[in-house]
Amino acid sequence: MIYIYNDYAGTHSTAMAAAYHLNKLPTGRTLTKAEILDIDYFNKLTNHDMGRIIFHGVDEDENSVYTLGRKNDKLVVPALKNLSEILQDVYHGEDRIVFSNTSPTVPFAMTMGGLFSRRLKFDFIGVPLLVLGAKQCYPTIIQLVEYTKQAGRSAKTKVVIIENKSFN
Repeated sequence: MIYIYNDYAGTHSTAMAAAYHLNKLPTGRTLTKAEILDIDYFNKLTNHDMGRIIFHGVDEDENSVYTLGRKNDKLVVPALKNLSEILQDVYHGEDRIVFSNTSPTVPFAMTMGGLFSRRLKFDFIGVPLLVLGAKQCYPTIIQLVEYTKQAGRSAKTKVVIIENKSFN
């Protein structure tokens, strides 16, 4: 199976989801500032990385985990779904592909932190807001990852899109 966590920038909630999915972070407590800032790709991607599918690792069940920053374009994931179905049909692929939207987990502090840090380059304002946001949303991201794994295992189709609207 292939998991692709996606949101606007692909560098905050998606990076956290990938790290939790791969058991790189503790789940029983709030993360420290250092742990948050050490997450692979957390607050490190730029506009040049948008639309790039980034590999994060292989989970305990041999499933690949990726992230994707899609900006505001709501057509990216449906287009990738269609392309995935074509490639699976032509090349007889058996791996299920699961696209999971992490945007509903993003609190206001993380949104503003991303704006200040990534777009305006004011890390002295943005990074503390990102850390605050990460501390606020980590339980929801953990729930989203568990839901995504369960949905992937139980899906009947080869390509699955999970919008995660219930995590708002």
